[in-house]
Amino acid sequence: MKLRGLYAITDSQLLAGKFLSYVEAALEGGVVLLQYRDKSSDDARRLREAEALRDLCDRYKTRLIINDDAELAARLNVGVHLGQTDGPLTPARALLGRQAIIGSTCHAQIELAEQAAREGASYVAFGRFFNSSTKPGAPTCSLELLDQARSKLHLPICAIGGITLENAPPLVAHGVDLLAVVHGLFGAESTAEVTRRARAFNKLFNS
Repeated sequence: MKLRGLYAITDSQLLAGKFLSYVEAALEGGVVLLQYRDKSSDDARRLREAEALRDLCDRYKTRLIINDDAELAARLNVGVHLGQTDGPLTPARALLGRQAIIGSTCHAQIELAEQAAREGASYVAFGRFFNSSTKPGAPTCSLELLDQARSKLHLPICAIGGITLENAPPLVAHGVDLLAVVHGLFGAESTAEVTRRARAFNKLFNS
């Protein structure tokens, strides 16, 4: 399984009232990974939505990742993305097995990425690269960091934070494998526009 292309991340507020239709529109345009990100404590709704996303992803042959919840990921037999406050990756790897995709947030630090690689991460995520409405206070990354990461790490590199079709090309040129996008994909006026953007993001990897 090659992790290269668009990595769509859901946002419950942004997608309120159009959750599944917009996600399906993105999948229609081609998504390598879909992350279900919901910080609420409504466990019943989170399970229901995650199950619906898993069924959609199965249909489109896309891998589903759950944000920050290895237990839910294990229950659905999907992957997980862990932040730095979620502890080491090793227990998640033990829980989810060798085949599961496990991602790690590494902010702007190569050392964190090297540690995540040792602990069995499937990919490492650096960010933010641009001003982001999802994570306004996160530290800023540089293209030089990507060059360093590319030379030191032997696993897929993901970029996150304020990524749009306009600012993404340099990231791909500097060796990014996955573009993690929230508003730049889902902040669209229509499902047709979500699909168009998804296709356009993926095209950046082929040009």
